[in-house]
Amino acid sequence: MDRRRKELWRRCRNLADGVALPEPFDAESFVAELAAERGRPIELMQVSVPSSGPCGLLMSTERADYILYPTNTTALHRRHILLHEVGHLLCGHVGAAAGADGVALDAAAGKALMPNLAPELIRRVLGRTSYSAVEEQEAELLASLLAQRVARTSVRGTARHHEGGSDLAGGLARVDDLFGSRKRRLP
Repeated sequence: MDRRRKELWRRCRNLADGVALPEPFDAESFVAELAAERGRPIELMQVSVPSSGPCGLLMSTERADYILYPTNTTALHRRHILLHEVGHLLCGHVGAAAGADGVALDAAAGKALMPNLAPELIRRVLGRTSYSAVEEQEAELLASLLAQRVARTSVRGTARHHEGGSDLAGGLARVDDLFGSRKRRLP
């Protein structure tokens, strides 16, 4: 693994380790706690997104940060989109309006997704540049590390309530195989 990738992993693991996650995980509680820690409002906005549209969107204005996420996908996908957009906030990626795939939106698409916002605000916010590939990698990795922690606490919580814990332990081991356990942290 090259030096840049190691640094990316180290930075994201440190950020992920510093994030408090509610147990059980609840998006609204998580975002409310994060907003309180940051001293800045974060508003979650569900939107209906066409299949060709972006997965998610983070918009920062003078008043608040807005995380837009689709209603027409699975709960697991919505959670990952939320964690990805929060990843941009935690990493300090500001001054951009981009989807989870890094695609910048135009004002017409912004108005379709956010009909309640003033057109001049949409043009001002969406007129910025999209995130760089490195910023997208960082937000995606951070989202995956946070999702791993959410999955672990969910599996442990479920294991406490069911006697068939061995199947759940196997599932947790598969999550560790996929993302790497804490014992295998990079130097």
